[in-house]
Order: sequence, then structure tokens, then C-alpha cells
Amino acid sequence: MYGEVGVFLKRACCILALLAGSVASAAVETLTTADGVEMAIATHPAAGGRLFIWLPSEAGPQANAVAIADKLAQAGVEVWRADPVDARFLPLAASSLDQLPAADVSSLLDYALKHTRKRLFIVTSGRGVIPVLRGVRHWQQTTQDSARLAGVILMSPKFFVETPDPGAEAVLMPIVSASNVPLYLFQPDQSPWYWKLDLTLPALERGGSDVFVRLLRGVRDRFYFRPDATPAEDALRDQLPRLLTNAADALETLPPKRRDAAPLQQPAPPARIGKKVRELSPYQGEPVPPSLELEDLAGRKKTLADYAGRVVLVNFWASWCPPCVHELPSMERLATRLGGESFVILGVNMAERPEAVRAFLDTLHDTNTAVSFPILLDRDGAALKRWQVFAFPTSFVIDKQGRIRYALFGATEWDDASVLAKIRGLLQETE
Repeated sequence: MYGEVGVFLKRACCILALLAGSVASAAVETLTTADGVEMAIATHPAAGGRLFIWLPSEAGPQANAVAIADKLAQAGVEVWRADPVDARFLPLAASSLDQLPAADVSSLLDYALKHTRKRLFIVTSGRGVIPVLRGVRHWQQTTQDSARLAGVILMSPKFFVETPDPGAEAVLMPIVSASNVPLYLFQPDQSPWYWKLDLTLPALERGGSDVFVRLLRGVRDRFYFRPDATPAEDALRDQLPRLLTNAADALETLPPKRRDAAPLQQPAPPARIGKKVRELSPYQGEPVPPSLELEDLAGRKKTLADYAGRVVLVNFWASWCPPCVHELPSMERLATRLGGESFVILGVNMAERPEAVRAFLDTLHDTNTAVSFPILLDRDGAALKRWQVFAFPTSFVIDKQGRIRYALFGATEWDDASVLAKIRGLLQETE
């Protein structure tokens, strides 16, 4: 009896989460997946000929997705919101999305075919792209009506198995090159994935997908539900219903056609369980660093060769990246602490305008956390690509012989005792 009550309460919480903040027009329907799991669908009915099936990212359902769905419905686009992760009682994590059965999305599409004649679109973001593409391929294997799916709309999609450690090879999920559904990508330019489009777009096209890309300037991933949203991100969030409608317009320029499942060359790797430990660790890649020749804020050209014989910390950062900003004070304390030794920090700013970088550094000065070490400008992201930076911030520690010895993606406290010990160890080394 207790177990039944627990399931009922969980189900009630799921429904309340889907309805939270919604207008009175939203209602909840329930479908049963192929293996008997009940999944709630919050519906926002509309009279138009389009249906958006909205699935959450690894961040879970967002309250303002409800308001966006309501606005879409007012504009004539029906929206269904579902949460397969919650329906399966999985924790809120990217690994949970990787574990979802492909049949869950397939069941949603079959349910839509039975209950409406509208053109179908799937909307998701972040890691939600992986179960969606897997589910669409599964559905293509079992349906005769795949032409009804007009396309998939993706916001800041994450296509890689995981963010690789510095020096490790980046691996795309196998489903990326085994998908042929039409795709529309919204890609913020203040995102590490912006710099990887040259890897992801060819892989998507190899599978047969028609791909539209719209770059979103001056905003970050998750722009429409960030608690620290900038005015530009708030403004774009308010425009999102129109942007999504425009994406559907673009996808509907493609002639409807049946798309059979594309070949899948290899199985997906096992999902990582738990978070990756982030700490300054021995570097596993090619120890000879790529070239680094950039101008500083005064227009002077700097190269790694200028610092031969020193221990060098190369830090890739951006002012719009909260973890980058968080670690700058400890980095400055490290520079001060080792100021009398053969040590230097080079902060490589990623493709921001020089005046924006100066303005940001001025704000640090006003709060008594001024940065004294050189700031170099990677204006076009070329250095970022050569150094294979996949996350912001990413740091490399180079020894006196010019070899990369340690690396880290993510922020750390640079004056922590364990970090200091590693850098002091390099300073004490002799040729």
C-alpha cells in the first residue's frame, strides 16, 4: 500500500510540475510507453496546423517554458510538454537523458499521430538532443508516416559523449551521424559549442539531415532560463516564441518526405554515472603546446617563446563565463604569491571585443580584485581551436622546458595548497 501511495504522490508532483505557472487552457493527458510506464503530457491547445512536442534538457522542466508554450498557443501553435526522465523516476542529470529508452520519444510521436493530424515538431535543448535523435530513429523504424515529422528544433545542443579532459579526443555520440531528420539549431555564440560547429555540422549532414543554423549573438547557453540572465538574454527569451515559429517556417520549406532510419555504425557508449572530478591533473595529450602568438590589450604581440625557461599557466577565459570570473581572484593571488619566482600567468580571452575586456577588467579594479597578469586577445578563436578547448575556463600549466604538464577544464582555487604544491614542484625542477 505504501508503495502505491508513493507512486501516486510522485505522479501528482510530476503533473503539478508540468502545470506550474500555466494558464487555465493547459491540461494533462497521460500516455503509456511501450514498456508500461505512464508519462504525463501537459497540453496547450491551439487551432493552427502545427504541434510542438517540448522535451526538457538535463536541467529539467523550466517554469518559463510554460509561459513560452502559452504564447505559442496564442499564436496558433499547439504545444505538448512531457518529461520522460521524471516519468521513469530518474535523477536530474545528463546521464539520465542518455539512459532513456528510445521508445519513449517514439511513443510520444505515435501518440501524436493517433490524436492529431497536425505537422509535428520536437523542441529540446542541451543534452535533450540525444534521446530525441535516438527516439526519432526508433520511430522511423516502426512507422509508415515519418513524413509527418517536419523537424527537430534544438537550442544549444550538446552532441558529444562528454566534455573531454584537456588533450583527450572529443567523441561525438554515434546517433549524431545516424540521423536524417530535418534540424534547426539555435546556437549562442557565448558557448563552447559555438566553436565546435565545424565538427558537429558535417557529422549531422553525413547521416542525411538537412540542417539550418541560427547564431544567437551576445547570449549564453540556457539563455531563456538563466537565473543570472543579462538584459540581452532576457530580451531574447521574450522573443523565443517568434524565433521558434520562424524555425518551423524554415523547416516547412523542405518538401515532406518519408525518411527511413539511417544506419547506426556503432552502439552508444555507456552513460557516465555521477559527475567528473575536476582538478588540476597530469596532462594526457601531446606535451608540446600548440603555437600561441596573440596581442595583449596594448596591442603588443606576445608568444610562449617570450616566457621560455618559466613555468607558465595559460588560462582560456571569457568575461561572460561565471566560473571564469569566479577563479580570477585566486589566480591573481597565485600570481602575487609566486611573484618573485620564474612563474607567469597568461589569460587568453576568447573572442571578446578589446573594449569589452577592458571594461570588465575595470570593474574588477573597482572591487579591489584587479588582474595584473597579461591578458591576450584570441580575437577569432583560432588559438582556442588549436589548443582544443572544449569548456570554459580551461587551463594548461607548462614547465620550464616548454612541455604541458598539468591541465584542467573548469574553475579551481588557484592558491589552494594542492595546486600550489604542483606548481612549486615544477618551479623546483632543473633541466
